[in-house]
Amino acid sequence: MSLDGFVAGPSQSVDNPLGIGGMRLHEWAFGLASWRAPHGLEGGEVNESTRVIEESLANIGATVMGRNMFGGHPGRWDAKQPWNGWWGVNPPFHHPVFVLTHHKREPLELDGGTTFTFVTNGIEAALEQARRAGGGKDVSLAGGAKAAQEYLAAGLVDEMEISLVPTLLGSGERLFEGVGDDLRGLKLVRTVVAPQVTHLKFAKH
Repeated sequence: MSLDGFVAGPSQSVDNPLGIGGMRLHEWAFGLASWRAPHGLEGGEVNESTRVIEESLANIGATVMGRNMFGGHPGRWDAKQPWNGWWGVNPPFHHPVFVLTHHKREPLELDGGTTFTFVTNGIEAALEQARRAGGGKDVSLAGGAKAAQEYLAAGLVDEMEISLVPTLLGSGERLFEGVGDDLRGLKLVRTVVAPQVTHLKFAKH
């Protein structure tokens, strides 16, 4: 998240999913070995952010994400050639992923053990399916902002890690838009200062 509260820049599009300047929010991670390995890349550095990334990937049995994070393209899916999203043929998840959408679509099975299931009956149904599929492991809420806002407002978030990047985007998509002034029992439990980013972990007690 930027210092002014945005998790994506303005003018998001299929060609520029993070919007203008949005890529700056993730530059701290791209050189890390712990980020590169799940994406099939070798090498990389180790610093204070390493344990944050490793912790975020540990014990995850399933993921929930919004339609835009899967791959944009609002509206009905193309029945003949539905798009497979941003993630390529071998997404970095390697477990079941449940996509919040208003439009029905058959599950999409890709390489590496990732299957995208499209859920049309709301956030609680998606969470219930993810918990079952996760087999007792944690469920990761991947985003984007609108999905996070819905789960936060419903009090369904148990832990939240904000990676605060020292940059300003000016406009775009705010993480806490419409959430109000109540984090639904989430308290700051850890701060990790790392190169180009500060990680703030919140959890319910």
